[in-house]
Amino acid sequence: MKKKTTIIDIARDLGISKTTISFVLNGKAREKGISQNQEIKILTYIEKIGYKPNVFAQSLRTGKTKTIGMMVEDISDPFFSSIARSMEEIAYKRGYKILYSSTENDTQKAKDLIQLYRNRQVDGYIIAPPPGIEHDIKVLLEDKFAVVVFDRTLPGIEVDNVLVNNYQSSYQATKHLIENGYLNIAMVTLDSDQSQMMDRQLGYEKALDECDRPGRVMKIIYRDNDVDNIKEIQEFLNSNTEIDAVFFATNYIADNGLEAIRNLKLGIPQNIGVVVFDDDRLFRLFSPSITAIVQPIKEIAEQVIKLMLILLSNPASKKPVRSILLPTVLKVRESTLRNQEKETRHTLK
Repeated sequence: MKKKTTIIDIARDLGISKTTISFVLNGKAREKGISQNQEIKILTYIEKIGYKPNVFAQSLRTGKTKTIGMMVEDISDPFFSSIARSMEEIAYKRGYKILYSSTENDTQKAKDLIQLYRNRQVDGYIIAPPPGIEHDIKVLLEDKFAVVVFDRTLPGIEVDNVLVNNYQSSYQATKHLIENGYLNIAMVTLDSDQSQMMDRQLGYEKALDECDRPGRVMKIIYRDNDVDNIKEIQEFLNSNTEIDAVFFATNYIADNGLEAIRNLKLGIPQNIGVVVFDDDRLFRLFSPSITAIVQPIKEIAEQVIKLMLILLSNPASKKPVRSILLPTVLKVRESTLRNQEKETRHTLK
């Protein structure tokens, strides 16, 4: 059996001290004043021979596993999967691996995952938190773990966070519908106390209040049963025939809503306008294409990892909580343009 390569072997082969090799493997080359040329030389050789460091031994020596636990609502959701992919790429370049899981908005599952990650001795936690885990996050912070939340916050928890401006985004989307002649705009949202959902509803209501327009909010329970969601949205639209536009608060609610609209044989945008919070590739391909609020995926990922690395660099120090609020972009497509506007647009082209 071939003997496993060690740091001592690499140091001997390259004529470099094992301490220098160790610093490079632990991502401390810059910190320890190791030149870029020497770092590249070491990393190139390690890649060439296929050396894999003993993570367990490394964690015993440094107290770090170089892993980050990430918890999101649903990792299969296009928004969260795109965020996770971007974060994984950025973190990997800094020597960290990310383990991710879905909470399914289930408080107990989120608690169990936090405990699982603690058992795995992850160095930090990136969380899109469901309600009910305030105490668990407080305990992580008290135990000096690096924690960053994103997409939503939890009341009373002082923790580094990265958010988009949900209130302003929803306000702008609703104003866009009003300016395009829609009179009775409904909102279909999640039955949840999550901060981002509440802010989206408040932005929608503010835009309607300014124009003295009636509003109608339908709330559905988070679940995987699309059939029930579609049925509920159909019944809501059937019972409120005056509705001429709908603002869907998430992309997965919109998926069900668009199917409900199709089942009712309502024309978009002739019979009903549609705006969705959070874009998806399918909304661009849908016929007619769907107007959507586009979240800055790459920037969210970059800011979350930036905060996480700052915390990991010195987790025991007391730092002020950092809150980063990012803007979104309203991508106007065919689903909110009445026939007249569509014809004018095509003529101008």
